[in-house]
Amino acid sequence: MPAIRILVADDYEDWRKRIHSLLQARSELQVICEVSDGLEAVQKAEELQPDIILLDIGLPRLNGIEAARRIRRCSPNSRIIFVSLDSSADTVQVALSTGAQGFVYKGRVRSELLPAIAAALSGKQFVTGIGTE
Repeated sequence: MPAIRILVADDYEDWRKRIHSLLQARSELQVICEVSDGLEAVQKAEELQPDIILLDIGLPRLNGIEAARRIRRCSPNSRIIFVSLDSSADTVQVALSTGAQGFVYKGRVRSELLPAIAAALSGKQFVTGIGTE
């Protein structure tokens, strides 16, 4: 079975490294690209057509919400999971309205990112962290 190809978009390098470390522990998951802003996320999504895109909301140059809308058009088979510190109900609702398959609060990423990826790959939605900010 081919590896699940993942793009990580977050402007905080230490956070990208933490996510990468968490994912590389699973042989079926492969981080194919890390980017630090929303425009680059859109460009790399179009170029690489990843299976999963882990997307922060507060990205420079183009926020994650708008990046997700553009990614839906240029990489329609990629599944988007938002990973954010802002987990207010309004933010989660707006994020999911882009067609994203999941939302994980950064404070719960260690326990909930892998289940969110599994849910997205099976066509289900995964939401955590509502009202925890």
